[in-house]
Amino acid sequence: MRNPLATLSAEDRALLRRRLRTPVLTFLALLALLAVNVTLGATLPFPQVWVVELLVVAVMVALILLVSMEVIHEPPLVRLFSVLGFFWVAIMIGMTLTDYLAR
Repeated sequence: MRNPLATLSAEDRALLRRRLRTPVLTFLALLALLAVNVTLGATLPFPQVWVVELLVVAVMVALILLVSMEVIHEPPLVRLFSVLGFFWVAIMIGMTLTDYLAR
């Protein structure tokens, strides 16, 4: 079986590298942020560690919104509704957790 990348020209390989750079770096950043969050959750270095964990999660959500969902290239109205959608999901999760924790 032949390697499909071997048939590409040098220009095509350079274009492929440029196009894959952003998703790969985003993936690595999300993995690093996940590692930070898991480490903070496992070690609990100080009592208010949940504030730092929420900040890390907010950065992860921003990365997903801007890079993975490509909202950065959309008109302002689409950006507004995508942020509002994530905010609404956060409200619903918060309400669900309140219900479970109050019982």
